[in-house]
Amino acid sequence: MSRPVLSTHVLDTAVGSPAVGVFIELFKQHNEGSWTQWHSAVTSSDGRALFPFSKESMAPGTYKLKFDVDTYYKTLGKKTIYDYVEIVFTTEEDQHYHMPLLLSPYGYTTYRGS
Repeated sequence: MSRPVLSTHVLDTAVGSPAVGVFIELFKQHNEGSWTQWHSAVTSSDGRALFPFSKESMAPGTYKLKFDVDTYYKTLGKKTIYDYVEIVFTTEEDQHYHMPLLLSPYGYTTYRGS
């Protein structure tokens, strides 16, 4: 099997461990600006989620990952100021996109990983 085109890794920086069980939705943007949900996933025991798309099936375009942060923190019995976090990014042909999320109840950051 070839390398997935899209992956993510969620780390809870407040406790220094992977964020397990975070529900994630993947959306694709249409030319007129509307979004269509393409897929959903839940982070594994190491905080990772892979999306089952090949380079042929995931055409260049604008995509959005939506992370359900509120439910994750409620499961832990903690509060957060975020209901969700969205990462919007644009892809090019023949590229791999690893979009990590570093998360805490009161802040987050993201970057393009490898």
